Amino acid sequence: MRKIKTSVIGSYPVSIETLGIMEDYFNQNENKSWNNYIKTAVDDMVKAGIDILSDGQTRDPFIQLFARKLNGCRIRDRVEVVDKIRYNGPITVDDQKYVRSILPKDRMLKGVITGPFTLSKSCIDMHYNDEKNMAFDFAYALKEEAKNLEKYVDVISIDEPFFSNEMPAYGKELIGIITEKIRCPKVLHACGDVSSAIPDLLEMPVGILSHEFKASPHLLDEFSKYSFSKDLCLGSVRSDNQTVESVEEIVKHIRKAIDMFGDRIAQISPDCGQRLLSRENAYGKLRNLARAGEIING
Repeated sequence: MRKIKTSVIGSYPVSIETLGIMEDYFNQNENKSWNNYIKTAVDDMVKAGIDILSDGQTRDPFIQLFARKLNGCRIRDRVEVVDKIRYNGPITVDDQKYVRSILPKDRMLKGVITGPFTLSKSCIDMHYNDEKNMAFDFAYALKEEAKNLEKYVDVISIDEPFFSNEMPAYGKELIGIITEKIRCPKVLHACGDVSSAIPDLLEMPVGILSHEFKASPHLLDEFSKYSFSKDLCLGSVRSDNQTVESVEEIVKHIRKAIDMFGDRIAQISPDCGQRLLSRENAYGKLRNLARAGEIING
């Protein structure tokens, strides 16, 4: 067996001191104002023993994080699309550059992109009146972000939670627009019950599929119905429950998956982003995940 790497999905809970952020912003010190919060998330992941880290998505929730920087979008109560969606320059790149500057050399960095279908489903369309065209314009904009991200990260993950609710006929094409010519490893993450979408997911132009196998353990049986060559990132601790799973429980879950899929289990991670957990519990889950990984790899 090759070594199974521990990873995160994206978000991590960090308490934001909003007054300080505002003061930095009005003093034209916007970028620096977030560095301490990003460092807090990264330091927790490093201390927990995680192999593949993120920036913690501390700056914004995952929809607003991208919509805020794209031409054609505005944010009021929700994200509204009011004009043609266009790329307007790097969105998360500066944060990844900062993480790279503080990341230990033995750790890897994951750049996370919110997927075009999920963005289109999360916005109020006041311009296109055509969900498909809007999704494709999101995809072409995100393609530029992926090209910029690739210079600084080791892995790019596309986050498409709406694929568990609906898989459009053009889903593979959307993902392909972003991943085309991207040479680093590519992951597609979709939380929720993706049982009905598995045939389409197995056709996606990525090397690793990442799913919520801990909260939805029946997905192991559902994936076992298919023959496939893609690798899996096994959700191994829940992101919707504050209870910190024991190392023994996590090891048992991983071993069951290995018994079913062998070397196809390439990574283990939380089921989803950890933003809704307390910081103490999020860290505890990552720490026990890393300890379970050491036992499995030992």
